[in-house]
Amino acid sequence: MQTAPDPEPRSPRLIPIAKEARRFSRGRHSHPWAHLIYAMRGVVSVGTEAGTWVAPPNRAIWVPAGVKHATRSHGPVRFRSFLVEPGTKVDLPATCCVMEMSGLARALIVRLDTTFSPPRPADFTERAARLLLDELGVLPTEPLNLRMPHNPQLARLCASLRTEPGRVIAIEKIARRLGMSRSTFMRHFRQETGMTFGRWCQQARLLKSLTLLAKGESILNVALDCGYQSPSAFAAVFRRTFGKAPSSYFA
Repeated sequence: MQTAPDPEPRSPRLIPIAKEARRFSRGRHSHPWAHLIYAMRGVVSVGTEAGTWVAPPNRAIWVPAGVKHATRSHGPVRFRSFLVEPGTKVDLPATCCVMEMSGLARALIVRLDTTFSPPRPADFTERAARLLLDELGVLPTEPLNLRMPHNPQLARLCASLRTEPGRVIAIEKIARRLGMSRSTFMRHFRQETGMTFGRWCQQARLLKSLTLLAKGESILNVALDCGYQSPSAFAAVFRRTFGKAPSSYFA
């Protein structure tokens, strides 16, 4: 019995969006198109009910179709984004993620940016769009996100710690306040966030530091605002996590 041939993959259609502003913010919304947000300068963050994803320069945030999200910049920003038409075959996660962009991906984004380039032939645009989506599918993701718990008590705690990442509270004190033992609190927190409480707090401080550095804050002020004892202590954790010193990261 002869089987029908597989249908030809649908030609990808991308809608480019360019933005350059001193400050950018769009409230919670969703759409049937997937969304790629590429930060060229400055820092962009995406917030959903599940957490926050942060993209420094040369990183991009992938937002799957239908995910309700809010987008904002932290200081002056220049970014390019693409809406990916529903039905397009994409080998990317079904959840938000942050990717470090390769040289090929950056070059393709420039080619596809019809806002600043002359219109291209349709077949060229389709081939470039497919190559970009294929390249995104093999790029490694980066740990530039912060998962929020669903438990209302833990969610309120995490929201306050995100506002004041430099605040230090003993785990025993938090557990008593929530009516839990220390071990119960630690178990619930890890189940809800995928991290230990200490690791979550460190991630919150590091992501906050990226937004402050993007606004031009000094390393000293960033270190103190984020709860580190000294700039050197902050720089050591920053380098261990991101592979570069804070002074050179945005370069």
